[in-house]
Amino acid sequence: MKTKRSLSYYLKSLAGPMIAAVLVTPSAWAATATEALQGVIADHWQYTLREDPISAGRVGVSDYNRELPGVTAEDRQRRIEAERAFIRRLEAIDKRKLSASDRVNSELLSWVLASSVEHKELFLDRIPLNTFSSFYADALEANSGLAMRDIADYEDYIARIGEFGRYFDENIANMREGIRSGFVLPKIVVEGIAPTVRAQVYKDPRKSSLYTPFAEIPESIAPAEQKRLRQRGRAVIAQVAIPAFARLADFLEEDYLEAASKTLGAEQMPGGSAYYRHNIRYYVTLDLDPAEIHRTGLAEVERIRAEMTALIKASGFKGSFAEFTQFLRTDPQFYAETPEQLLKETAYISKRIDYLLPAFFKRLPRTPYGVVPVPSEIAPNYTTASYNPAAIGGTRGGAYWLNTHGLDQRPLYELPALTLHEAVPGHHLQGALSQELENVPEFRRNLYLSAYGEGWALYAERLGKEMGLYTTPYEHFGRLSYEMWRAARLVIDTGIHSQGWTRQRALDFLAENTSLSPANVRAEVDRYISWPGQALSYKMGEIKIRQLRAQAERELGDKFDLRAFHDALLSNGALPLSMLEEQMQRFIEQQKSA
Repeated sequence: MKTKRSLSYYLKSLAGPMIAAVLVTPSAWAATATEALQGVIADHWQYTLREDPISAGRVGVSDYNRELPGVTAEDRQRRIEAERAFIRRLEAIDKRKLSASDRVNSELLSWVLASSVEHKELFLDRIPLNTFSSFYADALEANSGLAMRDIADYEDYIARIGEFGRYFDENIANMREGIRSGFVLPKIVVEGIAPTVRAQVYKDPRKSSLYTPFAEIPESIAPAEQKRLRQRGRAVIAQVAIPAFARLADFLEEDYLEAASKTLGAEQMPGGSAYYRHNIRYYVTLDLDPAEIHRTGLAEVERIRAEMTALIKASGFKGSFAEFTQFLRTDPQFYAETPEQLLKETAYISKRIDYLLPAFFKRLPRTPYGVVPVPSEIAPNYTTASYNPAAIGGTRGGAYWLNTHGLDQRPLYELPALTLHEAVPGHHLQGALSQELENVPEFRRNLYLSAYGEGWALYAERLGKEMGLYTTPYEHFGRLSYEMWRAARLVIDTGIHSQGWTRQRALDFLAENTSLSPANVRAEVDRYISWPGQALSYKMGEIKIRQLRAQAERELGDKFDLRAFHDALLSNGALPLSMLEEQMQRFIEQQKSA
């Protein structure tokens, strides 16, 4: 159901400073600490909806479906001032007078705001794209899964496409600031991204994925209106969106490529040490020294390599580790012949897991999910798979995206681990449960914190052993290879961004320690180069979750209930790892006294 438009229209009529004042001051008159906190949360939520119209649509608020975000210097400064004011209001609340659940709300919102302010103060929008995500992909996918039922929905969508030129130009302006300040992507990354942008420059606007909703207009709309909407859709895509992609492609291929850095590491950039340390805090949700993470990675690589060597020996294979991985990379038995075969095999594995879930979880999500091929326009430079959550109130379930491009690079023996990670009980189960949380503020339902989400998904891969999902030595090796892949990320990410590693050294390290295909190895290393710190979140999050489970098993003994442990771990949605540890310590104490 659509919300009323009056709030958004009112806010748009105010100047920037007045917006901040309206949003951050009214609850200062609250009588109690609880009321004050509720006021901050409510005001911050309305602020978030207005400032991030794409996310607003995904949580079921359609007020801003005509818009794309503003990313000018003025927008950034307004947000810094507003978010600092929210932080001051939170700091003024007496936390001793809050309930336990409200203390979680307060601490979590404080963490989110502090991280957001630091991001803006470092002006990280000078690099608004990497090999995995980008501002232009966000714009392309802004309406994916949103309910479009009537003429007003399509008029909103047409207006949003009309924003592409402004939105792209503002991002290009930020990237030009990056050129002036030396804060730019490495050349090898730009060379990979630029062709995917150029591929969006279509002669026929109907070939753009932006046209898909116009090809699917519901029959409830009169034929004459359908014709009018399609004509307007083709026109705005041809006249605004495609020229915006052309300008961005020209910029990337010319000015930006010329200015792109020849070095790879974040710490080699101006202000790079602060940038990399911020990314570690944001993605790992702990303030850790890169050298400490590097050492953890090396230790994990050594441990997992020993398990892999033992598995090869037990399988009866006669040959070295390198010969075994070459066998896995090249034998036709391990690869699908068609995209449909790959998708069907994945769907079968998904349903096998669904059947087993009640033995490991008391609470399961209501939202369904599906296995969906990665869109063809981004597949050549995209990772193996990803998860795209359902929009609240939208028209589709969660989407387990599977890359069907380059079938000789998509081994079947990796599918159990991949599906456990991306679908259930990994990202879909965790994310859908978070969306369905009750009695929590709205900002928590769609909150994604990488160490928690990716750590849980990697833990889910290991849980597949207990579920009996790995039925052949090759599937077991595929899981170990995936765990090794995430451990190697700790070494490679810190190696590149803080220890001067070359791209070739990173490629060799990943290829020598996993069974990943050469195409996946290249795509992964370039992802780490372009997205400092994010790759650290998987293993660091999983290590923390395994530590918490081991502690619970040790301290509870016969009282340990795996289903209760999992439900407690997921019961608050995404949390920074320090907060997660506090919540699970409380769970352990409650179980002891039960």
